[in-house]
Amino acid sequence: MPASASSRRASPAPAVTATSSLNPSLQRLADRIEGVLARVDALLPQTVEPDWDAVAFRWRRRATGLGVQSWLQAVRHRSGIKLSDLRNIDEAKQLIERNTRQFVEGRPANNVLLTGSRGTGKSSLIKACLNAYSKKGLRLIEVDKADLVDLPDIVDLVAERPEKFIVFCDDLSFEEGEAGYKAMKVALDGSIAASSENVLIYATSNRRHLMPEKMSENLAAHHTEDGEIHPGESSEEKISLSERFGLWVNFYPFRQDDYLTVVAHWLAHFGCDARQIEAARGDALRWALERGSRSGRVAWQFARDWAGSHEAAGGAPKAPKRSR
Repeated sequence: MPASASSRRASPAPAVTATSSLNPSLQRLADRIEGVLARVDALLPQTVEPDWDAVAFRWRRRATGLGVQSWLQAVRHRSGIKLSDLRNIDEAKQLIERNTRQFVEGRPANNVLLTGSRGTGKSSLIKACLNAYSKKGLRLIEVDKADLVDLPDIVDLVAERPEKFIVFCDDLSFEEGEAGYKAMKVALDGSIAASSENVLIYATSNRRHLMPEKMSENLAAHHTEDGEIHPGESSEEKISLSERFGLWVNFYPFRQDDYLTVVAHWLAHFGCDARQIEAARGDALRWALERGSRSGRVAWQFARDWAGSHEAAGGAPKAPKRSR
């Protein structure tokens, strides 16, 4: 056999060594892939860890290119209203405060629906309860009506926490077919999952049954031979949500004396003395007449205006600046 052939057979195969850098075209491709992945990652919903040291939260929901991002946003500056600031709603205050205290202490408590006249203290009462019991572990999560579809996720998120959470829905009402209506029903009582022991729902509304009621629905009611009345299906559906709240608390318009008592309280809060409070009575009544309402909210607004305008004038009597 020729030597040259023998030597060729005996020679080892050349070793494949790794290069320190990719081929330039492959490197460009890798860079482009990395850039695309970074942009896709920015579009994906991100996990945001709640600040559990906070006392109050808002549930935030944002649509992204590839899904929906939801998270608990801590409220840094919350209302400082106290239970003692709320006047002439003693029965409602007693009911809500008692139910909240039971909840905080680990005893059975109910979901609450607060209904009635506007501006009479429904939302303020819930905020005052939070301030009264936050040091005992009470927390509040405010949820917009449009985000009620996330109620199961909210409950799951806080279910293992040691604190007690009130899910607060303010000025709640529904129209026909809204997704949040069903989510609220399921969260209150209707899911195969047991309700969490550390979550209650408090909702305020100007409607007792949370949905508009039509005269035609009354015509669908019928009665049996023994005289028992059965509402129509539409009425039954509307009643079925509100009755899932274990505690109903009603708020009523203020009488004139009640309204003036609240005005006096807030004027004193802003530093007015007894003489100034007495001098403000007539203006306070005109202020309420212009708005067509005597309520705690109207009293608060008047007191801010009157105290602010008189303070600016150095205490000299002067008519308050009324917004038209």
